[in-house]
Amino acid sequence: MSDPYAFENTIYSKNNGVALLTLNNPEKMNSLGGDMVEGWLAALDDAENDPDIGAFVVTGSGDRAFCAGAQPGNFAARNDAGQPGAWQGTERFRYGIHKLNRLVEQFSKPYIAAVNGAAAGPGMDLASMCDIRFCSDQARFRMAYVRMGLVPGDGGAYYLPRIVGVAKALDLIWTGKIIDAQEALRIGYVNEVVPHGDLLTYTIGYAEQLAKGPKIAIKFAKRLVYNGLTMTLDQSLEAAAAAFSSVQQTEDHKEGPKAFLEKREPEFRGY
Repeated sequence: MSDPYAFENTIYSKNNGVALLTLNNPEKMNSLGGDMVEGWLAALDDAENDPDIGAFVVTGSGDRAFCAGAQPGNFAARNDAGQPGAWQGTERFRYGIHKLNRLVEQFSKPYIAAVNGAAAGPGMDLASMCDIRFCSDQARFRMAYVRMGLVPGDGGAYYLPRIVGVAKALDLIWTGKIIDAQEALRIGYVNEVVPHGDLLTYTIGYAEQLAKGPKIAIKFAKRLVYNGLTMTLDQSLEAAAAAFSSVQQTEDHKEGPKAFLEKREPEFRGY
C-alpha cells in the first residue's frame, strides 16, 4: 500500500505476493488500542482487492508478544468510571473489534498468523481467527478472560472449539491456564513450532509458496472448507462440484496438467 496507509499501531507491506501486517505497540506487548484495529481493517481490505496478493501474514512487533490482548488497567479504569450499559457495550463491540472478525470471515485468501510471543485473551482470539498458525518456540497462549471475570469477547468461543474441540476449548477458557508452544502444537492449535529467530522467514516462505499457486483454486478450496462446516454432505458435494467445474475453466488448470506431463514445476498465473 502507498503512503496513505498511515497508522501508528500497525505496519503494512507487500512483497512477492504476500501482504505482511505487523502489530506495532511493542511497549505494551502489542495490546489492542490506538488505531490498531483501523489499520488492520485497512490492510485486509487492500490485500483482498489486490490481485497480486496471494496470502496475508500477521505478526507482532518485537520479541515479547504477538498480541497481549486488552490492557487490564483499562478494565479497572472503566470499572471506576462505571461500566457502560449492556446496549453501549454491545455497540462498542459491534462497531469496534467485531468489524475485524466479520471482515476476516469474508477474506478469501490464506490468512496466516506468525505468533512470535505471548497471545493472551483477545490476542489469542485474533490468532484463532487465522486459517493457519505458526508460532515461535517462545510463544505462550492464554485464554485470560476468566482471570478478569469475563467471557471470550472477540470470537474465542466460536473459533477455539473448531480448532481444538469443545472439551479442550472449555478447559482453556474455564481455567485461563498458560500453554506453551509445544502444548499448542500437541493439541492442534498451531501447525508448526519454529525456532524464534526463524519464525517470520519460515512463515513468509510458506505464504510465498501459496501466493505462487493457483489463486482461484486456493480461494475456492478455502470457501468450501469453511462453508462445509455448516453444510450437509449433499450440500457440500454440490458446492464442490460447482467449484470444480468453475476452476476447470481457468488458465491455471490448463497449466497444471501440462507442467506435470512436461516434468516441470507449474507456472500459475492466478487466473
